[in-house]
Amino acid sequence: MLTKSMASRKTSLLLVTTITEIARKTLAATKPQQWVLQQVRSMSNLPESTVYGGPKSRSPWKRITLRQLGLKYEKKQAITVVTAYDYPSAVHVDEAGIDICLVGDSVGMVVHGHDTTLPVTMDDMLLHCRAVARGANRPLLVGDLPFGSYEQSAQQAVESATRLLKEGGMDAVKMEGGGGSRVAAAKAIAEAGIAVMGHVGLTPQAISVMGGFRPQGRSAESALQVLEHALALQAVGCFSLVLECIPSPIAAAVTSALHIPTIGIGAGPFCSGQVLVYHDLLGMMQHPHHAKVTPKFCKQYASVGSIIQAALSDYREEVSSQAFPSAMHTPYRIDKAQTNAFLNELEKRGFHEAAEAASEAAVQDEQAGEPHIKTLPD
Repeated sequence: MLTKSMASRKTSLLLVTTITEIARKTLAATKPQQWVLQQVRSMSNLPESTVYGGPKSRSPWKRITLRQLGLKYEKKQAITVVTAYDYPSAVHVDEAGIDICLVGDSVGMVVHGHDTTLPVTMDDMLLHCRAVARGANRPLLVGDLPFGSYEQSAQQAVESATRLLKEGGMDAVKMEGGGGSRVAAAKAIAEAGIAVMGHVGLTPQAISVMGGFRPQGRSAESALQVLEHALALQAVGCFSLVLECIPSPIAAAVTSALHIPTIGIGAGPFCSGQVLVYHDLLGMMQHPHHAKVTPKFCKQYASVGSIIQAALSDYREEVSSQAFPSAMHTPYRIDKAQTNAFLNELEKRGFHEAAEAASEAAVQDEQAGEPHIKTLPD
C-alpha cells in the first residue's frame, strides 16, 4: 500500500515524464536548423565555447581571439591587420578574412582631414569604434587610445581603455610609446584585464617632440631604444607590438628578441604580421591632402579612387543632361483612376500648372510601360 509521500513522488515523476515527452515531440515536429538559425541571429558572438556555451558566429570565418593569434604566431603564420574606420570598410575587412581590424586614430588624417592625429578625441574614437564593431564579426577588434586619453595617469589610462571596450565594442586597445609613464599605463591597463597592443618606432602622437613624421631606429642608439621600449612593453603584458617606420634589420632584431607578435608598418618583411590602412591599400583617395599623408611604404592593391571619381563624374553628367533618372529607375506608379482623381483635385484648387505637370509625367510613365523594379502596393 502506497504512503502519501510515495504517491506524491510517483505523481511528480509521471508529470515530469509527460512534460519531457511533449517537449521531445514538439521539437521533433519543428525544423531544428531553422530554430538554431533564429537563436544565432538573435544573439551576438560569445566567448570561447570551452568556457561558455552558446551559438556560433554567423561569419563563415572563425572568430579571432588572442589564443588563436598566439597559435598563428607559434606556427610562424603571418598575421594580417587592416586599419578601418566605419561600417562599410569593416564589412569588407570581415569578409576578406583579415585577422585584426584596427580602428586607428589616423582617422583624424584619413577621414577628418587633419594634418596630424592629435585633434582626435575619445568621442571621435568611440563613434568610429562602434561603427566598425557593427560591421566586423570575425576579426579581433583593436581601438586606438587617442592623444590625451592616457598620459595623465594610470587611472586615466584604465578608464579610457575601459570605455573603448564597454562603449566602443572593442576587444583590445592600442597605445603609443614605450617610455616610463607609457609602460606604467600599459601595465595598469593589462592588470585591469584589458588586452593591450603596444606601438614603438614612429609614434605619430609624439610628432611634436620627433619634429615630424620621421622614421626611427636609424642610428645604433635609436635602434637600441626601440628594442628597450619593446621589451618593456612586453614585460608589462602587451600581447603584441606595432613596429612603425624602422629599418628592417631593427624590426627583425626586435621580432626575434620578443615572444609576442610584432606587426609591421613600414618596417620590412621580418615582422610577425603587417598592417595597412584600408584607404591607402585600396588607392581610394585622390585629393592632394591625402597624397600628402599617404605613406611612402604603402602598396596600392587597387585604384578604387579613380573608379569612384569616374563614377561621380558620370553621375553629374547624367543628372545635368537629364538622362538620370530614366524610366528604369522610376519604379513607383499610381494607377489611372487615382491619377485622374488627383488631377481633378488639383484643378479644383487652382493648381493648373501642377496638374499639367502631373499629367505629362503620367503620360511618360504610361509610355514607359511597367517599371523595371516591382514595388509592393500601399
